[in-house]
Amino acid sequence: MTESVPEQIAFRMFLNPGCAQEYKARHDALWPELHALLKSAGVSDYSIFLDAEHHVLYATLKRSATHSIDALPAHPVMQRWWKHMADVMRSHPDGSPVVEALPCMFHMD
Repeated sequence: MTESVPEQIAFRMFLNPGCAQEYKARHDALWPELHALLKSAGVSDYSIFLDAEHHVLYATLKRSATHSIDALPAHPVMQRWWKHMADVMRSHPDGSPVVEALPCMFHMD
């Protein structure tokens, strides 16, 4: 039996100027319940990179074939995290971060 290969996705978000250190500090202290929620939703290998000159965050993650990422916005832990982060990044009125998907232009294993 062959296991499904996780799908890699990438997206960008937008950091408020002057908030890089605070953004990093909050992620360095990521809540255990948020970590567990992301893992249970099928998220792995999640990284966020900063383009400091333009205040843009670039993120990549892998999601399992049976992921439940689409259910995360309704989860109270995710909503609480968004509220916690809203002052350091561009956010929608509901608190969710402004996210733009990035198409893969090249991949090499």
